[in-house]
Amino acid sequence: MRLAHTLFVALAVLAFPLGSLAADLAILNNGFSIRHERREVMGQVTRLYVDAKGDSYVDVPTAQIERFEKDLSAAYAGGNAPTSPANLSGMIDGISSNYHLDPDLVNSVIHAESGFNSRAVSPKGAQGLMQLMPQTASRLGVENAFDPAANLEGGTRYLRALLERYNFDLIKALAAYNAGPQRVEQYRGVPPYSETRAYVARIVRDFNRKKLAERKTAKRVAPQASAALNPAKRAAATGSAPDLIRASSKPNY
Repeated sequence: MRLAHTLFVALAVLAFPLGSLAADLAILNNGFSIRHERREVMGQVTRLYVDAKGDSYVDVPTAQIERFEKDLSAAYAGGNAPTSPANLSGMIDGISSNYHLDPDLVNSVIHAESGFNSRAVSPKGAQGLMQLMPQTASRLGVENAFDPAANLEGGTRYLRALLERYNFDLIKALAAYNAGPQRVEQYRGVPPYSETRAYVARIVRDFNRKKLAERKTAKRVAPQASAALNPAKRAAATGSAPDLIRASSKPNY
């Protein structure tokens, strides 16, 4: 009986996903990789838990995951624990404000670049939340691209510089962030690369989705708040919702 019980326990342990026993890499169709401690398939989405406690996770459409591999790399370069979503959100808000950028825009860029994985490394060597290439990180003074705060500060500063370079033409700035300023200038606009065009469209779509959600929330809240104000305050409290981004628009940052 003891032997049978031992075999049952051993089989039960082996039945757990390998991701729960050691860190794995989810290799995405776009070439990015996401390091995670374990994973869980939830319908058409796979939830990747990026810390051992399960407090931090990234939801990725299962169809976008090409394969899983063991993470054979050395320990996380910074030695720091993954930043919690709440702390990361606060950092994004604060740093975006420093550079007079909409936090929703920075969030959309991070979502497209790394899926909010501060340990992400692209096949070309881009690192961290905003996927800084080593030479770009060095030029921006970012010593450790895997440090979420340093990466976010450098990436946001770089995005602001690109916006200023292109007279706040967001489409060109995003294309330059992805393909490099030299390509944008070579083609006098978005380069004819499918990856870059899809990248720009993905960020614009995500940003617009956030703004549409803000509008819906504002419409629901405004009547309730307005009812509690006197006529003078009610007039002062009304305002227009944020504009959506279009291909030819230049956001007021």
